[in-house]
Amino acid sequence: MANSVLLAHPLSVPLRHLPNTKILQFQPPFSLSRLKPNPFQSSSLTFYTKKSLVRVLEKEGTDASSPAPAFSGEDSAEFLLSKQKISSWLYFSGILGVVLYVLNFAWIDNSTGFGKGFIDAVSTISDSPEVIMLALTFIFAIVHSGLASFRDTGEKLIGERAYRVIFAGLSLPLAVSTVVYFINHRYDGVQLWQVQDAPGLHAILWMSNFISFFFLYPSTFNLLEVAAVDKPKMHLWETGIMRITRHPQMVGQVIWCIAHTIWIGNSVALAASVGLITHHLFGVWNGDRRLAIRYGEAFEVLKSRTSVTPFVAILEGRQKLPKDYYKEFLRLPYLSITALTLGAYFAHPLMQAASFRLHW
Repeated sequence: MANSVLLAHPLSVPLRHLPNTKILQFQPPFSLSRLKPNPFQSSSLTFYTKKSLVRVLEKEGTDASSPAPAFSGEDSAEFLLSKQKISSWLYFSGILGVVLYVLNFAWIDNSTGFGKGFIDAVSTISDSPEVIMLALTFIFAIVHSGLASFRDTGEKLIGERAYRVIFAGLSLPLAVSTVVYFINHRYDGVQLWQVQDAPGLHAILWMSNFISFFFLYPSTFNLLEVAAVDKPKMHLWETGIMRITRHPQMVGQVIWCIAHTIWIGNSVALAASVGLITHHLFGVWNGDRRLAIRYGEAFEVLKSRTSVTPFVAILEGRQKLPKDYYKEFLRLPYLSITALTLGAYFAHPLMQAASFRLHW
């Protein structure tokens, strides 16, 4: 749920190439000058639509049904130390410190913040922890998805960085409240099943949860954009986990919810999972809608090469994995996810103790 606070695609066809994007060069069997540029092209870089490509192939006498020439879009986990600036990461560290301080003072600390008052206000809706859990999840979802939906308009009015600050400033406290309430009330409600003693179940669910975080965090690869150090962009990711599913955050959340619901086995965990999965399924539709508006036919090309359900595009032959596909995961962002996921697992007792002290 907190994973959703950060905004968050694989193919090999005409996509928009942004500055500093790694591009695969090729020699096409036709004249690119005769293709129709997409209206969303950048000032110095051009990508071409699928329909335009087919029309030119037909004119040049090339089989339009044959595989398109190999293009390359954005590399979803590229991190080159040679391109990093120490000043940017110092700025990022400073922003992170300020955000955490303000979040604690204005929301988390019961003596100064509004977090407990917010939880108390929502709790007046019902005495049922399931209802409160769903209410908190849907409040977060409405704010988060609502702000994401107005991103294009908001960025035009106040700029990308200012809008990111507003987006995070409203979404982050609500996410923290939802997470803390879940931790404190996860064993409330009605016990529906009890399978924690089943042989091997803990190992299976632990591994499922571990894998879920590789799906959950592709939107955080550009941490400098997340913190608005670099100007935030809406990306068309192409490599890594994006080849498996176009919406990895939804897939990761579903895996996480299933694993935790099976393990806890009660009505509160089920309510939290229903709320989170519903929110992320809406995000699939809303995300595709926003990308279609932003990128037009280029997104349709991307969409034709990917799938929402994991591995479907690969099995249908629409997505071709390179022979060295594993190398797309041998990168610092994925290694960081591995370390942070392991750290979060071992820090569970600390998170639980901190949440309990808040009495939310």
